[in-house]
Amino acid sequence: MNILEKEEERKNLLDILKNSRKALRTDDVLLLRDMSNRTVHSSSISKDPDSIALAVTIYALAKITERKKYTQYREWPSFFKRISEDIDSAIISIEKKDLVKFREYMHNIRIAVDRLSGHLKIYIQDVFRKASINKASRIYEHGISMQETARLLDVTQWELAEYVGATGIADVDLSLTMPIKDRLNLAKKLFEK
Repeated sequence: MNILEKEEERKNLLDILKNSRKALRTDDVLLLRDMSNRTVHSSSISKDPDSIALAVTIYALAKITERKKYTQYREWPSFFKRISEDIDSAIISIEKKDLVKFREYMHNIRIAVDRLSGHLKIYIQDVFRKASINKASRIYEHGISMQETARLLDVTQWELAEYVGATGIADVDLSLTMPIKDRLNLAKKLFEK
């Protein structure tokens, strides 16, 4: 079963893409990051490559949007128009439950990067590479093995291990919990409403 056959997942992807489109048009970097994080959580559970590709793409677009210097390049307007059109088309393909077209439009965003030239191409390719490593670390954080995570995101285990080591993700003590008294107070607050 693919991700578009699960109605809940399809609606989630539609919401993520529509919010991402809105965020791109309004330069809302925080909303883009939030949408990417939402995708990572669900893709960690399903290990779905389409969701993972979407998470990386949206996170990379957030990083690109954040760096205003890119907008000064001559190729920027046509690049931005192209990726906006691909996102619009990806939304339509999800609405029609057409996974093949959805993948095609997501791939077109990467092709748009490859068609750039000069410094802009190098900068944006680097952003996409770093976005893959970042999202790999987030999926690894959800408990997927380093080997499988690296394979899913097409990064090396070395790149992932280096990033995880630098961010301290591996040092998190998962056995630490909130003290009982704090948990009880939180539970009380939840039921008071």
